[in-house]
Amino acid sequence: MQTRAPREDAVLRQLQEEFTGHRIWRSRRWDGQAGDWVATLLDRAAGVDPTVIRSDAEALRAALVEERERAAGTAKRAW
Repeated sequence: MQTRAPREDAVLRQLQEEFTGHRIWRSRRWDGQAGDWVATLLDRAAGVDPTVIRSDAEALRAALVEERERAAGTAKRAW
């Protein structure tokens, strides 16, 4: 199994510090490599969906910002 790159560790740590209402972690693929970025909701004030999964850190961060807005009731609706 391959270990994470230092940059990836820093990005993970930054997300964990920014979104403390979620447990943020990387999934593992069948071959042992790092997989999707996952956020599990710990504090219902921090989000709506119990689990958020994205393929990269930037997409996860954007989804968690939206989750925060949804939980606060400030998200803009498309309809």
